[in-house]
Amino acid sequence: MPPKRMINNDFTETLDTSDEWIYSHTGIRERRIADENLSTSDMAVKAIQQALEMSGYSSEEIDIIIVGTSTSDYRMPSTACVIQEKLNLPNAAAFDVVSACAGFLNGLIVAKSFIESGTYKNIIVVGSEKLSSVTNYDDRNTSVLFGDGAGAVIVTSDNNSRGVLSSFIKSDGTKRKLLWIPVGGVENPYMPDFQFDGSDKLQMNGPELYRLAVREMYNASVKVIEDAGASIEDISLIVPHQANIRIIEGLAKRLKVNMDKVVVNIEKYGNTSSASIPLALDKANRAGRIKAGDLVLTVAFGGGLIWASALIKW
Repeated sequence: MPPKRMINNDFTETLDTSDEWIYSHTGIRERRIADENLSTSDMAVKAIQQALEMSGYSSEEIDIIIVGTSTSDYRMPSTACVIQEKLNLPNAAAFDVVSACAGFLNGLIVAKSFIESGTYKNIIVVGSEKLSSVTNYDDRNTSVLFGDGAGAVIVTSDNNSRGVLSSFIKSDGTKRKLLWIPVGGVENPYMPDFQFDGSDKLQMNGPELYRLAVREMYNASVKVIEDAGASIEDISLIVPHQANIRIIEGLAKRLKVNMDKVVVNIEKYGNTSSASIPLALDKANRAGRIKAGDLVLTVAFGGGLIWASALIKW
């Protein structure tokens, strides 16, 4: 995580809001903001270095890097290639997955397929975002939500029936304008007279996204639980995308589980998009909340619209 903390009261100087309003509507108290010299790849590199140290794997043993991000260092090449250079991973292929908040889970599901097919053995999956670079800090509805950060895992082949037991991905491109950045791509490029009116930043229809997120995250959760032949009672821990505390609580209510079974770190980090699940997973792991054999449910919903879930046996 970047060291700089941006607390809710920092917004009160320029926006009609308050710490109480932000926290009651989002569950967020603070978020981390990367300075101009810290890139998406820089944060990813630090997370990967910690994951490699924890796992005991060397850089030479990594076969491929899969990066979930919507805030790439460059339009070309992929951020994964930048990370490969910075980490000096001589044997690794590298590519990005652009799936907004579902980026990490989609990368994990791709890694699962690579391993099951025998294509690769040791895979880095990282979610890294510098959302401050695409946040409109004059927009009261979105500016308070987003933060920067990165989280990484090492995924490897295993013969002990552990790992990703089942997975699911679904999309609905007809609703892409509920969460998008209108200007800056090939379809609507920057023009010489562009006024920087906020159309080059994240725009969101919060109420509609909330309704869809709770419903589809629930459906995706039930899907992977059933596909694995398990039940909600078998789940030891739920690690959801950290978008809004109301979405997380709504999901728990529909699944009929207590919040003490759900990992929540949104209060300190805000919505970090593709980084949120690995950050929350790391928090739970370091706190000893996950033990060998536990079933861990992960689920995300984000721009695209894209949603995904995976059931993991630790």
